[in-house]
Amino acid sequence: MDLQPVTLNGRHARLEPLALSHLAGLQEAVQDGELCKLWYTSIPTAEGMEAEIHRRLALQTSANMLAFTVIDLQQQRIAGMTTYMNVDRPNRRVEIGATWYRQSAQRTSLNTECKRLLLGHAFEELRCIAVEFRTHVFNQQSRRAIERLGAKLDGILRQHQINSHPLANQALRDTCVYSIIDSEWPNVKLHLDHQLSRTRLASHGQPLC
Repeated sequence: MDLQPVTLNGRHARLEPLALSHLAGLQEAVQDGELCKLWYTSIPTAEGMEAEIHRRLALQTSANMLAFTVIDLQQQRIAGMTTYMNVDRPNRRVEIGATWYRQSAQRTSLNTECKRLLLGHAFEELRCIAVEFRTHVFNQQSRRAIERLGAKLDGILRQHQINSHPLANQALRDTCVYSIIDSEWPNVKLHLDHQLSRTRLASHGQPLC
C-alpha cells in the first residue's frame, strides 16, 4: 500500500495534494460558518491555518497521512480539507478523517463525491481491506453523513481522548468508530454512484423517481 500524492477528479469536487499555495483559499473557506467554534470537533482557525498545513504535511512526510485540499468545482473555490490518516500498511487499513468543509458546501453532493473518490482510490488502487471513519459521539451531523455512506458502527471508544478545544474545558471525548470493508465496497460504490446520479438528474430538472 503505497500512498503517494495524487489528484482525484470528480464532477462536483477535485481533491488536490495539500500545498502552502492553498493557504489563502483555506483561510477564506474556514471563515464560512465560523467552523472553529464547534466544540466537538477540531477545525483550524484562519490564523492557525498555516501551522495546520505544516502539521499535515509533516505527517505526510513521515508516511502517516496523505492530505488533500477540496476544490468545489461548481463554485470554483476551495471548500475545505480531508486526509487519509492513521495509515496501517501491514494491515492495509486507512482512516478517512480530519475533514472539514465551508458551511455553504455542507449537506451538498460535494461530500458524497469526495468520499466516493477517496473510497474508490483506497479500495481499488491502494487495495485496502478496510477504511475507517471516526467522529465525536455528539457530532450528530458527521455521524449521519458517515452512516449515509453505508459505513457500519464498529463501536464507541469511551473516554478516548481529552478534548483540547478551548470551549470543551478538557472534557473527555467518546469516539464513534465506523468502517467499510472491502467486501462491502461494490454495494457502497453502487449506492454512492446512485446518489450522485440523482443529484445530476435533479440539477437538470428531471424527476428522481
